[in-house]
Amino acid sequence: MNNLRSAIIIPTYNGGLLWKKVAQSINKHYKGPVIVIDSGSTDNTINIAENNGFEVYRIKPEEFNHGRTRNYGVSLASSKCDIAIFLTQDAILQNDEAVSGLVEMIQDDDKLAAVYGKQLPHDDANPLATHARYFNYADSGYILDEKNAKALGLKSVFMSNSFAAYRVSTFQEIGGFANNTILCEDMLYAATALSSGFKVGYQPNSRVQHSHNYSAVEEFRRYFDIGVFHMDQSWIGQRFGGAQSAGSNFIRSELTYLAKNAPYYIPLALINNSAKLLGYKLGKKYNLLPRGIVRKLSMHKKFWK
Repeated sequence: MNNLRSAIIIPTYNGGLLWKKVAQSINKHYKGPVIVIDSGSTDNTINIAENNGFEVYRIKPEEFNHGRTRNYGVSLASSKCDIAIFLTQDAILQNDEAVSGLVEMIQDDDKLAAVYGKQLPHDDANPLATHARYFNYADSGYILDEKNAKALGLKSVFMSNSFAAYRVSTFQEIGGFANNTILCEDMLYAATALSSGFKVGYQPNSRVQHSHNYSAVEEFRRYFDIGVFHMDQSWIGQRFGGAQSAGSNFIRSELTYLAKNAPYYIPLALINNSAKLLGYKLGKKYNLLPRGIVRKLSMHKKFWK
């Protein structure tokens, strides 16, 4: 099989100093086109992109949407590549296999629609963020079709656009990302791909540094939006399994990890997990709440305009 061409697509908005490190890591570990879609940055983000030789396209801030903006990126890149690599402005490539490992994995299986890579914690990650990376990104990879997806439950449709590769021909066949989802456009795509007879995978040898030290309020708002997504796309849970068992497994793992490595973080973990649970439950009932309240509770406030 001929080598498939790839292109990196990155939505940006006020990337700051971390974006400069990301751009430098791309030039160090990747040779190929890089397309940046900026939604109104007021800092040095565009200059950094241009100085690193990236193609820059501008959209208005109100035009940004997780799915629609990435669909636009694929439309810009489709003549340049067979595989679209999505990266976020805060994900630092860690090795030469970061992109090539994803590409080779897709190249070896023409039914493989998408593959995500391993995420490691940033240098300033707190114990909660560090555990989350190690829990969600194992050392062993996999390729799934719908038949063997049942064993992993909801984890089978996990896909992170912070660092993931998509076969462009399959992307176009499926119809790309949903244009109107609040977040988790990557999970919705993975579920659609599996349901359409394609496969999804995970490549742990392809690595980026990417994590967040979320506060309890940020966790509440983020999980409120996840609840909204699961309410709107309830068929995913019905077909592949719900989030309850995955959440319970995470909490047990987190408390065990903290007891061994950072017991003083256990109170914060309990607060954050309570915030997640409350946010998620409210998000799943968002249609019963006044729209003004929903917007205040949500992390992605522009979605509700």
